[in-house]
Amino acid sequence: MNELDQKINRYFLGLVVRKDLVKTVKGNAIVPSYVLEYLLGQYCATSDEATIQTGIETVKEILAKHYVHRNEAGLIRSNIKEKGRYKVIDKIGVALNDKVNAYQAEFENLGIKKVVVDSGTVKKHPKLLVGGVWCICDIEYEFNEEKDASPWILASLKPIQLSHFDYDGYLEARKQFTTSEWIDVLLQSIGLNPEVFGRRSKLIQLIRLIPFCERNYNLIELGPKGTGKSHIFSEFSPHGTLVSGGEATLAKLFINNTTGKIGLVGYWDVVAMDEFAGSNKKPDIKLIDTLKNYMANKSFNRGTGPQGAEASMVFIGNTSHNVPYMLKHGNLFMDLPETYRNTDGQAILDRMHWYLPGWEMENLRSEMFSEGYGFVVDYLAEVLRSLRSQDYSDRYQKHFSLSSDISTRDRDGINKTFSGLMKILFPHGEVSVEEIEELLRFSIEGRKRVKDQLMRVDPTYGNVHFIYLDSSKQTKNVTTLEEEEYPHYYHTTFFDGEEGTSDANGRADALVVCSDAGLAPEVVLKEKHLTFQENQKGISFDDLLGPYLRGTTSITITDPYIRLFYQIRNFMEFLETIVKHKAQDEEIAVHLVTMEDEFKGEQQKETFEKIKESSNAVGINFTWEFDNTGTIHARNIVTNHGWKIALDRGLDIFQHYEMNDTFTFANRLQQYRPCKAFEVTFIRHKEKTHK
Repeated sequence: MNELDQKINRYFLGLVVRKDLVKTVKGNAIVPSYVLEYLLGQYCATSDEATIQTGIETVKEILAKHYVHRNEAGLIRSNIKEKGRYKVIDKIGVALNDKVNAYQAEFENLGIKKVVVDSGTVKKHPKLLVGGVWCICDIEYEFNEEKDASPWILASLKPIQLSHFDYDGYLEARKQFTTSEWIDVLLQSIGLNPEVFGRRSKLIQLIRLIPFCERNYNLIELGPKGTGKSHIFSEFSPHGTLVSGGEATLAKLFINNTTGKIGLVGYWDVVAMDEFAGSNKKPDIKLIDTLKNYMANKSFNRGTGPQGAEASMVFIGNTSHNVPYMLKHGNLFMDLPETYRNTDGQAILDRMHWYLPGWEMENLRSEMFSEGYGFVVDYLAEVLRSLRSQDYSDRYQKHFSLSSDISTRDRDGINKTFSGLMKILFPHGEVSVEEIEELLRFSIEGRKRVKDQLMRVDPTYGNVHFIYLDSSKQTKNVTTLEEEEYPHYYHTTFFDGEEGTSDANGRADALVVCSDAGLAPEVVLKEKHLTFQENQKGISFDDLLGPYLRGTTSITITDPYIRLFYQIRNFMEFLETIVKHKAQDEEIAVHLVTMEDEFKGEQQKETFEKIKESSNAVGINFTWEFDNTGTIHARNIVTNHGWKIALDRGLDIFQHYEMNDTFTFANRLQQYRPCKAFEVTFIRHKEKTHK
């Protein structure tokens, strides 16, 4: 175990489980993760390896004996008949049969129906009536010759979810973790490896938890396939349900006028609508009207009078185009059915509190899944559920205020997102001003993404300046990442084809760095400072550094971290940029100052020798030196024709990508890689030639 795993086990003893165990025990059981982790939590919630191994075997045995596979349902039914009583794990739905005045259960995998359930059980677990619940049940068999009588008897029923937890103990234990540690604990708890995600990506993942802790929260996520959009809502919590877009009917979601039966929003904390996108789909207009009213007023009326509910709504869909295409040819809602983009449907989009940019999430790969310790998910689900009754939306107002230009609806979206993030990250209330500002900016960005795209759909929406003020009344502007990456497309569309418009942050310089090659103007070299956000794409050494290297005959690069394979590969790509920007008949001296690897210094030297040999053939005279004094911290590039380029991260500006996958464009072209947050400063200096 690493230090964080040890800390989790120390302060949450018995409430955490090693996340790779889910795959170990799952086998071919088609069952949500929270069901498996419930069992693992009973037998494997420990750091003792011997106990874990014994617990794994116990859980496997329980699943083998009691989990009902559909293709083995006949065998299980036979076991019940022969033994008289048998325990099963299955998904159970209950309905009222008014002909016999009784509640009757249907077992999804076992395939038995009309199993009588007493009223007390239904009152205690009302979600049995809507959508079905995973349960551990004792079933008895007693044949009865009466007509229509079922031989199956429900002896006991226990939904698979935590019955209680110590909330005060949770808050006290949270205090023992730094913010970064706590974020990593939560990432591991939802099954992700925090080591492969940057800060921004981690926060985006945690946004998906807000609907579980914030009542009536409306979230939309559109992005490419395979990024794990629906996983949280289908696997994470017994309080959320995932509905396919084609199954989202008025009766199923809200109320059945024929039976008077309340729909999903009346029983579940979160209702997620999958497959929401698809430009050819034609949603029910009445469903859209009811959704619109519910998302605005937290109530619905289907002829039986107003009904209140607090379910959060999540809308998930796939995009079929990349971001620059959508911005150039339409908007970031362009893959939704046209019905949602006309006048009535726009009202639903305007009620979204946050637009999660799914295109920033990479396709899930094996190294992205956690093998460390995290909360048993039903424990975390209960924690989040208990936070639904609290309100943290005003926690920023002592230090910051929103611009009066921001409407009430925009303000609600920002406040609810901020409240949700505070509950998730700082439930104990101990938070710095800098951390409050980080969450506030993040909350504003997601709502701005909604409003900016609505302005593209319908120009009658007024332009809103998403600005906030600090305690000294200094104004601060917020932009979306797409705005930073593609300012030409972003602002051309806004202003009816007028080109050259830059945003309030003066990001015209970023246009040179980030826009498509065919659109970028001729680069004029000047002193400047650029800041790039995490996950920003469209950045390459060629565009960022190339113009400032053209014409030099000597370059010195100082970077203490050119040791690991990916760092040396970055350096090799930097040399490629030099080659691209020099004439074939020129030679350039490149000198590297770095630190020797403590354990693999000889291998590092061998690699540099290979680079030297290769560079000679293309007109690069490569030399290097090791400075192991520990005094080199600044990372910069100095040319002998008057420029110093200060890179706060050195050449290590890109996030992890598949280096060994020949067929991934991120492997071959830097502009398709998401970058880390970094800054670069271009400074004129006196000529200095390396000797």
